[in-house]
Amino acid sequence: MGQEQRLGRRTVLGAAALSAGAAVLGTTGTAQAAGRFRPSGLPVPAVIGHRGASGYRPEHTFGSYDLALDMGADIVEQDLVATKDGHLICRHENDITATTDVADHPEFADRRTTKSVDGEEHTGWFTEDFTLAEIKKLRATERIPGQRQQNTLYNGRWTVPTFEEVIQWAHREGKKRGRPVWLHAETKHPSYFRKLGLGLEERLARLLRKYGLHRRNSPVFLQSFEPSSIQRLSKLVGTPGVVLLWTADSQPWDFTEAGDPRTVADLVTPEGLDWIAGYARGIGPLLDLIIPKGPDGQLGEPTTLVPDAHDRGLVLHPYTMRNENSFLPAEFRRGDNPNDYGDAFGAYRMYYETGIDGIFSDNPDTARLAAEDFRRSRG
Repeated sequence: MGQEQRLGRRTVLGAAALSAGAAVLGTTGTAQAAGRFRPSGLPVPAVIGHRGASGYRPEHTFGSYDLALDMGADIVEQDLVATKDGHLICRHENDITATTDVADHPEFADRRTTKSVDGEEHTGWFTEDFTLAEIKKLRATERIPGQRQQNTLYNGRWTVPTFEEVIQWAHREGKKRGRPVWLHAETKHPSYFRKLGLGLEERLARLLRKYGLHRRNSPVFLQSFEPSSIQRLSKLVGTPGVVLLWTADSQPWDFTEAGDPRTVADLVTPEGLDWIAGYARGIGPLLDLIIPKGPDGQLGEPTTLVPDAHDRGLVLHPYTMRNENSFLPAEFRRGDNPNDYGDAFGAYRMYYETGIDGIFSDNPDTARLAAEDFRRSRG
């Protein structure tokens, strides 16, 4: 999950398209949720380790997950894709060219191919062409070495985890730390995998039921950029679902495939939030949907998305905060080097003041300190 999420884009059509779009997916507008969803035991704002502590370790490794907890993350995120033999593994994308050492394995050279994923062509190596045993021969690497050269020190140190291994890890860590370790699991490209006969939702639901994490009060959030994936999961398990939202003019890929005219701009209207509240417990919006940036890159006035979502019982877990200048609003950048740290604390304060329930961060230690500062300021 993050700003690298690739989604098909369409022209913003407005809220008038909502009822027609809902009919395409076989749903209608639904009643508002009865009371705001308040996950038991989570502080507000909660710190969500984005793919672990990916600002310091290669993402989606146990090195990254462990460090996120050590740095104070309340929740740790996993992106889920499938292997050829149907196992759920933790990778940002099914294209593992940039996140593993697969290119260094001559025995897999002939697996390199070009595929269309959610309307975009990609050339590389893809998880659905590998068995789990083959995936376990690979080692994780830093995805953006140009920006995080220091993370490359840990290239090759960890294997690619399965989601079942992560569930077991969370249980062990929870017992050790005396508190539940929450997970935030995202189905990646679910329509794509379903066409391959590798439906992510059924596999995920089986694992959740196996480990007793299928209930409304389970310490797991299920998230997706495709609303139909959360709808499907809501019929399989009680685990709370979160609909992820990209830019206002973007469109979820399942909407594109279904001929649904709605865009994210439609989903963040009161009518759109009513519809989401019928099957989900929260939304995960891009931070720009909460406080838009102006042409100069500086933050403008907050939208009404936070109170509108709260009025419908939805929690808000926006994404993604990072310490580097290149990711910060212009007024919080310091110096000319895009990879240097800026005034991340100032940016956190602005976002926390909107009333969000948590935030995804590559730097859980910074997010945690900022959250503690914010709570103290509120008495």
